[in-house]
Amino acid sequence: MKSWRTAAVAFVIDVVLVLVFVLVGRRSHSEATSVSGIVTTLWPFLLGLLLGWLVTAAWRRPLVILWPGIPVWLMTVAVGMLLRVSVGQGVEPSFIVVAAIVLGVFLLGWRLIALPIVRRRVLRRAEQ
Repeated sequence: MKSWRTAAVAFVIDVVLVLVFVLVGRRSHSEATSVSGIVTTLWPFLLGLLLGWLVTAAWRRPLVILWPGIPVWLMTVAVGMLLRVSVGQGVEPSFIVVAAIVLGVFLLGWRLIALPIVRRRVLRRAEQ
């Protein structure tokens, strides 16, 4: 897979996982699943994710855990929470903890699985 394709797929996976986080959270709190409700909850975290990708230049090494993985995760949570506060959305301490844990598992977890698989494939191609 070409590096730009890997970066695009990685970004889409990150976006989908942030969306899953939002959908599961809204459902677990019996909140409306209307498009506007989902977007209202989603946009701060998506902006945090996008900022994390831009600041770390994640497209250069999108599967690496240390840089950009951890900063992308932390910026997704931090910026998401700051934006929620700035527009009057609720931010309880327990929500911050849950968001940090779930987004950490999501955004870092898939990379932990994908990186060794991709490395093995690259090594196999190099051996052929």
